[in-house]
Amino acid sequence: MSAQTDAIDAPEAGMATATPTRRWPPAAIAALLLAAASTAIVLGAQVFQHVVGIPPCPLCLEQRIPHYAAVPIALIVAMAVQRRAPRGLVAAGFGLLALAMLTAAGIGGYHAGVEWGFWPGPSDCSGEIKAFGTAGSLLQQMQTTSVIRCDVVMFRFLGLSLAGWNVVMSTALAGLAAWGFARTLRQSA
Repeated sequence: MSAQTDAIDAPEAGMATATPTRRWPPAAIAALLLAAASTAIVLGAQVFQHVVGIPPCPLCLEQRIPHYAAVPIALIVAMAVQRRAPRGLVAAGFGLLALAMLTAAGIGGYHAGVEWGFWPGPSDCSGEIKAFGTAGSLLQQMQTTSVIRCDVVMFRFLGLSLAGWNVVMSTALAGLAAWGFARTLRQSA
């Protein structure tokens, strides 16, 4: 036997016993993955905005809101799972996360449809640029008109715009949240 094995076999030989660590349950890991992925999506959007120089349109900014909400919710759900909170509370947290991710996917799908010309977008960032009218209303018009267009794609990767990729990622995260929801409900009481 080696000295290390002897120390493990005989803790009374002067070595303190290690406290057993509790494994993170799969549902907690799913919640942490949701938090990490939403954080990565928001940070990626910030990189495209501030480093690459692609300014966000109003719809781009709206797509971020569900991810902003999902990060703290997912962290709370992970802690609730780890601390063995009631199943109903954890399931409600996963349900809220699934709803947030489906909302992000829905806004992204709407935005992608505007980019592809399937339907008109919001009047403040897509469609025809209106005449500015009289010189007196020019300043007011300039202050209320968005320069960043929602119907113009600034970047594509593998044929999808950033809005399209948000649909793909948010839908996958909604699936992960639904898995966490179902797993939580299937657990024995």
